[in-house]
Amino acid sequence: MILQALAKKWWLLLLRGIVAVLFGILAFAWPGLTLVTLVIFYGAYALVDGIVALAAAFGGGEMTPRWWLAIVGITGIAAGLVTFYWPGITALVLITLIGAWILAHGVMEIIGAIKLRNEIDDEWLLILSGLLSVVVGIVVLAQPGAGALALVWLIAGYAVAFGILMIALSLRLKSHRPALP
Repeated sequence: MILQALAKKWWLLLLRGIVAVLFGILAFAWPGLTLVTLVIFYGAYALVDGIVALAAAFGGGEMTPRWWLAIVGITGIAAGLVTFYWPGITALVLITLIGAWILAHGVMEIIGAIKLRNEIDDEWLLILSGLLSVVVGIVVLAQPGAGALALVWLIAGYAVAFGILMIALSLRLKSHRPALP
């Protein structure tokens, strides 16, 4: 039932994938974008993706349980609008959260390696990866500009990969469309 409903609107997933790939390519093409420009670029992407996801959730035929797609759409629209309203704060908060997460992740890896040192061999690899994460987290928190450029590459890579997967899924769904009488 859900498969048929999604297969009827396969082109919406294709559109989402194309928009994501285009966003990723543009972000790779202009890595020197200012942080505010990147954030606004992201906001536009999130807003368009949210609108398309909502259209896919509520568009056409019988209402099947597509609440998860509606939530994706609503959160995308909300993220886009917040980004347009507070672009500077959005960028700073995003980079700070990423830096804090990387730092905390590294600390937990080090703690885990110390606790596991009697149970595993080569725990120094986990300690080394934890130290790397701690250093990167500190650099991102101390130098948000460098973190912003790294974030451009990360988001661009994610968008291209996500877009390719959405395109592949849409083409797969297209083959599941019911034959027209």
